[in-house]
Amino acid sequence: MDLFKKFEDRGPLGQYNERAFGYFMFPKLEGELGPRMKFMGKEVLNWSLNNYLGLGNYPEVRKVDAEAAKEWGLAYPMGARMMSGHTSNHEKLERQLADFEKKEDAYLLNYGYQGMVSTIEALVSRHDVIVYDSEAHACIIDGCRLHFGKRFVYPHNDMENLEKELIRAQKIVEQNKTGGILVITEGVYGMSGDLGNLKDIVALKEKYNFRILVDDAHGFGTMGPTGAGTSEHLGVMDEIDLYFGTFAKAMAAIGGFIAGKKEVIEYLRYNLRSQIFAKSLPMPIVVGAMKRLELIRTEPKFREKLWSIVNALQSGLKEKGLNIGNTQSPVTPVFLSGSIPEATQITYDLRENYNVFCSIVTYPVVPKGVIMLRLIPTADHSLDDVKYTIDAFAKIKEKLDQKAYSKEDFAEIRKNQ
Repeated sequence: MDLFKKFEDRGPLGQYNERAFGYFMFPKLEGELGPRMKFMGKEVLNWSLNNYLGLGNYPEVRKVDAEAAKEWGLAYPMGARMMSGHTSNHEKLERQLADFEKKEDAYLLNYGYQGMVSTIEALVSRHDVIVYDSEAHACIIDGCRLHFGKRFVYPHNDMENLEKELIRAQKIVEQNKTGGILVITEGVYGMSGDLGNLKDIVALKEKYNFRILVDDAHGFGTMGPTGAGTSEHLGVMDEIDLYFGTFAKAMAAIGGFIAGKKEVIEYLRYNLRSQIFAKSLPMPIVVGAMKRLELIRTEPKFREKLWSIVNALQSGLKEKGLNIGNTQSPVTPVFLSGSIPEATQITYDLRENYNVFCSIVTYPVVPKGVIMLRLIPTADHSLDDVKYTIDAFAKIKEKLDQKAYSKEDFAEIRKNQ
């Protein structure tokens, strides 16, 4: 069979291309970055931006970004860090990140996703065992797939099952008389918004010999008294062996970092394939990240504004009888019961009749019969935005309960536009 023959089926998501492209998949949000943007030619209230602290369009940040781009351009430094792409500013940002996370050292990563994949691949050999949470992000799962040794998964935040897997892992390393155990969890789970049980996980270190890697993409900059993340929020910063953060959420930028003990970070510098064989982060991104980190550290007003919006949104949704699950972070899911066709109708109604844009999640990401609408509050949203959205969601739920969304197929509506 021709290698390309299978691509005619387009895969699990591509099969919906004709019905969903440009609306559910690959939608275009245009205009100035913020709560109000253009979607398909009209203004919508946008709850789908990774810009928690509102720094993406903050004047001081935009000024630094523009000046750095003018001074350095996007080409410099040209080359991988190890060869010709290393600068004093890269080192400076790494020192600042390490200090902020109270770790000995830190290393910059070009992207969060590939950074996590490559970090896992570099940390473990075939003699090591990985134990990870069942709701881990795709980057963690893909990193684990590169592992030639054993890997065990435990049900989400289930400490009893985690301990069972640790017992299995410990027996393997003891039997082989070599290797170690790496436990991987997230600080904030990006879909549900709940937190990893970091306190309970680190407590297990008293009984089992393992190291812990925390992916805190959604917690960095938003959680904790200073914004240092979920480990700070839960009071276990010192017990976390490796802390992974990205610039893509609170910083509204590109890139990421891994922080931990000096000897571990030094090892990663010489063994992270995604950094050894890739171009260094361009200078404007590095300089811009330093400005963003400075504001996170010195200006709590951004985080305070974010949480005022988060608290108003989440409490208001609950008061209207909407199920937001067990979120303990800015990530705000709204769980509804319904089919995929009903989910398309709900999303269409929100966008076309209420001018509210948010992400929609259905099976297989969530169980069959569950619809999840995910809201990402930011410091740029207003309380008026919150009130309007709560009222819109209450009306949507009422319509769903009355079976109003089971009468017409989305594809037919698109044809009639």
